[in-house]
Amino acid sequence: MATAPSVSYSITVRLEVPASGTAVSQLTTAVESSGGSVTGLDVTASGHEKLRIDVTIAATSTAHADEIVHKLNDIDGLVIGKVSDRTFLMHLGGKIEMASKHPIRNRDDLSMVYTPGVARVCMAIAANPEDARRLTIKRNSVAVVTDGSAVLGLGNIGPKAALPVMEGKAALFKRFAGIDAWPICLDTQDSDEIVAIVKAIAPGFAGINLEDISAPRCFEIEARLREALDIPVFHDDQHGTAIVVLAALTNALRVVGKKIEDVRIVMSGAGAAGTAILKLLIAAGLKYAVVADIHGVVHSGRTDLVDASAGSEQGSQLRWIADNTNPENITGTLRQAVRGADVFIGVSAPNVLDGEDVAAMADDAIVFALANPDPEVEPSVARATAAVVATGRSDFPNQINNVLVFPGVFRGLLDAQSRTVNTDMMLAAAGALADVVADDEINANYIIPSVFNDKVAGAVAGAVREAAKACGLTAPHSVPSAVQ
Repeated sequence: MATAPSVSYSITVRLEVPASGTAVSQLTTAVESSGGSVTGLDVTASGHEKLRIDVTIAATSTAHADEIVHKLNDIDGLVIGKVSDRTFLMHLGGKIEMASKHPIRNRDDLSMVYTPGVARVCMAIAANPEDARRLTIKRNSVAVVTDGSAVLGLGNIGPKAALPVMEGKAALFKRFAGIDAWPICLDTQDSDEIVAIVKAIAPGFAGINLEDISAPRCFEIEARLREALDIPVFHDDQHGTAIVVLAALTNALRVVGKKIEDVRIVMSGAGAAGTAILKLLIAAGLKYAVVADIHGVVHSGRTDLVDASAGSEQGSQLRWIADNTNPENITGTLRQAVRGADVFIGVSAPNVLDGEDVAAMADDAIVFALANPDPEVEPSVARATAAVVATGRSDFPNQINNVLVFPGVFRGLLDAQSRTVNTDMMLAAAGALADVVADDEINANYIIPSVFNDKVAGAVAGAVREAAKACGLTAPHSVPSAVQ
């Protein structure tokens, strides 16, 4: 699949060119003929004989950026200085910081912020531990916890390499919901140790966001922590993805005039995200689904299904899928299963379907190809016959992006001082997200709002907060939402 130049691979090249002549037009031509794109050109210094120019270039990969710079070297009179990778510059020194809410200008400020005044607050909390939510950062804090075992599509790269992603997650919490989130990268992949560590640090937080922990361990870790803690534990790779998919599917079905209880859905992927999506869709009314993994369609006759008591978390998840899907007990491959389906949802691997497979689906088919960066079927190919197509990418319409969900979900949970998060809250979040797209806005290329739509976080937060109240999980003195 051809890849367009992306800001993710943008560089800024500082160079000198003769003040007269054609070097500037030559460099633009060289970049474009190499498949890059000049996105900025700034003269930073000028003399009678020389110009100093900072040129910003979007490439398709790191290697492509290097090729473009090499080609610039061939231009007569052009001298290349510093080459800066803009993405690495943004991460230099980290992307987040801690800041004090109160200035410390004199001894009076110091005496109240710290000793001796702080001791009074400590004793108040010791007498009434619930006051920690009122008198500390706890009420607005979330721990973003990972072991680095399943980072993005990069795999098991470890806790240090996972830290840039956790920092980014924390930055999004702050940007979209005003939540103070703290990246916690654990140097262990032992489930017992992870559970023990999170339990030990939990008193300082009002919620736990589990992130990039591999399946099947993520299921066990989340379940054990939910059982042990009195604050909500939310595995975003599972439930955030599921909420956005349900919201997008709700609106896609509106576009094609079908109902969730009537459609036949085929899914590719039986891991953490796939299982969570399936469970939430069933809770929303889905009656007919077929799931396939790397070994083909999941059915009751598969030998890798085990009961939960047998100790294999992955096998027990497959058993649950087999027991709750595929009512006709079909076998075979994903490509066979997708024929005649109304909806395809992929959270698996690139290029598992082609245009012929999509064309063999039902009329007004819906395709969610969410593998990232390379989807299960090339979007432009799917769009040739499918009525609605969504991906996980930002360079196609209908991006399924978890940032649409997790800030608002946690804003609602924290404002309600909820002790947990349940299916009713997730259904409410999905409904609220879908409703952000108004009746006069919805179409095949706009089934889900932009991540920068300022209505999203508040709508999701409000729905989660009300669902928590309806479930009797709201603290007596919960605070109003900070997201307007």
